[in-house]
Amino acid sequence: MDYRPTIEAMKAFTKARGRETPDELWVLEHPPVFTQGIAGKEEHLLSPGDIEVVQTDRGGQVTYHGPGQIVIYVLCDIRRAKVGVRQLVSALECAIIDFLATHGIEALADPKAPGVYVSGEKIAALGLKISRGSSYHGLSLNVDPDLSHFGRINPCGYAGLQVTSLSRILGDACPSQGQVAHELVQHLRANLPLL
Repeated sequence: MDYRPTIEAMKAFTKARGRETPDELWVLEHPPVFTQGIAGKEEHLLSPGDIEVVQTDRGGQVTYHGPGQIVIYVLCDIRRAKVGVRQLVSALECAIIDFLATHGIEALADPKAPGVYVSGEKIAALGLKISRGSSYHGLSLNVDPDLSHFGRINPCGYAGLQVTSLSRILGDACPSQGQVAHELVQHLRANLPLL
């Protein structure tokens, strides 16, 4: 799915939702795009080249989305669930960490730089927007993307931050994109009390 229409659809969903609207997870993949958060600084776009840069309304700096990466948008009424933003971020990170553990990968979250890291290299990014008590945007997990694209930016605003993927870590044992999506959704449902 192209990035721009997906964001507009999330905004429309969030604006139209009522007290009883069920929460949703949107699982997809984007064509190559750099997305710049509301606090995004131009200096973190090193050489975007032919990849479009889209200003967006999520938190955080710049990241890359593209083929080989699973993106899950988390459309949840956090007010109804009585969950704070930090709690939601922690639940997303825990779901990713739990998923990776099932594949023998030890991963950690960093409270100073949201996301999930394996041996200091970022494997998953998070960025959220809260509007009217509900979240949108979400997370991205690198399954088998072209990691060279991250070299065109300072990922998440950190110069020199290395990025990794499931395929780089697991090699031929890397599960398919569809399997990763299915398993990760199960972990999200287990970690998010609102789903």
